[in-house]
Amino acid sequence: MAKQLLLVRHGKSDWGNLDLKDFDRPLNKRGKENAPEMAERLVQRGFKFDLIVSSPAKRAKSTAKFFAEAYQVNDIQYEESIYEANTTALLKVINGLDDSSDTVIMFGHNPGFTDLANELSDADIYNIPTAGMVLMSFPFDSWKMVSRGTGELVFFDYPKNSDEI
Repeated sequence: MAKQLLLVRHGKSDWGNLDLKDFDRPLNKRGKENAPEMAERLVQRGFKFDLIVSSPAKRAKSTAKFFAEAYQVNDIQYEESIYEANTTALLKVINGLDDSSDTVIMFGHNPGFTDLANELSDADIYNIPTAGMVLMSFPFDSWKMVSRGTGELVFFDYPKNSDEI
């Protein structure tokens, strides 16, 4: 069974309180609107998944929760190494995913996610905007096989992309 990885960048975050650590920044109003809207688009597409993995940073966590709610699941796996991760660290997380999950949604951050999408597939994406989603598929039974250039871009969607299906 081929593997599918959906990368979702967290929603727009709130910079109102400059005393907050980056890790603790919440979503702002737009982030709280965009995340459920994008989750709804996924549901409309008939998209199904086996696992949600997220950075434990507050804005990523909140975004993941909106998607979990839309799908009425409450199991989110938090993976510390996704926060502030570069492509090497992110690939390590992907290679370590359980092979019983064929489709995984991963919530995290830029620039790592944009770099990762471009490195794993022929995506050629300049920037994944906040609450943007990139779906890639890999022709493998095992996540361990995923490496540079082995993925295929299935779709790239983001809140301002209005020509949705």
